[in-house]
Amino acid sequence: MTFKQLEAIYWVVHLGGFAQAANKMHTTQSAISKRVQELEALFDTPLFDRSLRSARLTEKGEEMYLLAKRLLEQRDAAVEQFQRPEVLVRHVRIGVTELTAMTWLPRLVSAIQAKYPKVVIEPHVDVSVVLRDKLLADEVDLMITPEVFDDQRFVSTRVGAVENAWMCKPGLVKRRGRHRMHELADQRLLAQDNRSGTGQLYNKWLRSHGVQPENALYSNSVVAIIGLTVSGMGISYLPKKCLAPMVEAGALEVLQVAPALPPANYAAICKSDRKSLLISSIIALAQETCDFSWMFQTE
Repeated sequence: MTFKQLEAIYWVVHLGGFAQAANKMHTTQSAISKRVQELEALFDTPLFDRSLRSARLTEKGEEMYLLAKRLLEQRDAAVEQFQRPEVLVRHVRIGVTELTAMTWLPRLVSAIQAKYPKVVIEPHVDVSVVLRDKLLADEVDLMITPEVFDDQRFVSTRVGAVENAWMCKPGLVKRRGRHRMHELADQRLLAQDNRSGTGQLYNKWLRSHGVQPENALYSNSVVAIIGLTVSGMGISYLPKKCLAPMVEAGALEVLQVAPALPPANYAAICKSDRKSLLISSIIALAQETCDFSWMFQTE
C-alpha cells in the first residue's frame, strides 16, 4: 500500500470524482483509476460501487477512506515536524480579498518565502463568499477575510482590523460638522454587496441602526467603489488609513458621522480538519505582517 494509492482514494471521495482527483494530483484519470484498482486487488475487496455513475464508496471503501485520511494527515504532520523550514516543499493556496491584495499581501508572501524558500504560494483574490466556498471545496488551503463566518468546520484566528470611514467627493455633502446617519439619506450609498465580508458586516450594522438605503449602488469590488466615490456618484464606507493620501490630495473627503463605523476585523481561516504546522506558521506570519494602513506594501 502506497501513499499515492491512499491519496487517490482520498481525493476521489473528497472532490467527488476521478477527474477532479486527477486534476488535483496533476495526473491522468486512468492513473487514478489504476491506483484505486491496486488497492482493491491488494485487499481483494471493491472500494467503489461501480453499478452507480457517481463515485460512491462501498462499506469497506468508507473504512479505507477514513484510514487514508488519517494516514495522510500523520504523514504530513511528520514531514512538517522533522523537516527543516528551508527545505520543506509545499504548494499553498491562500485566498485573500481585494483590500488585502492591495495592501499587505506582498509582505506576507515575502515573509513566507523568507522562512520557507521552497514553499510555493498561490494567491487567490476574490470576494469573501467565493473564498469560503473554495475553502470548503479544498480549492484553497487558507483564506484571509473579514471575520463574518460562524462555521464549526472552520478554525479562525484574528490577524488584524480595518478602520473604515464615510467618504465622498469633496463638496458633495454640505459641510455641517458632524452628521447623523439619517441626515445622509438623500445621498446615494455606494456599498459592497453581501458577497463581500465587509458588505455583510456593514449592511447588517446599518440595518441594526434603522438605516435602509433606498438609493444604493452595490458592487463586489472595493476598487470600483473607490472609483465611483471619487467621481461623485455617492458616499461610501472606505478604509481610512490607506486612502489618506487621496484625502490629502483632495480626491476624497472624510465625513464625520455618528455613530462611527465599527472596525472590520480580519481573520485567517482554515478548515478544522486540514490545519497543519505549516498553515499555523503562515497564520502567525499573517498576524505579524497584517497592515491595512498603506497601499502596495513591499517592505
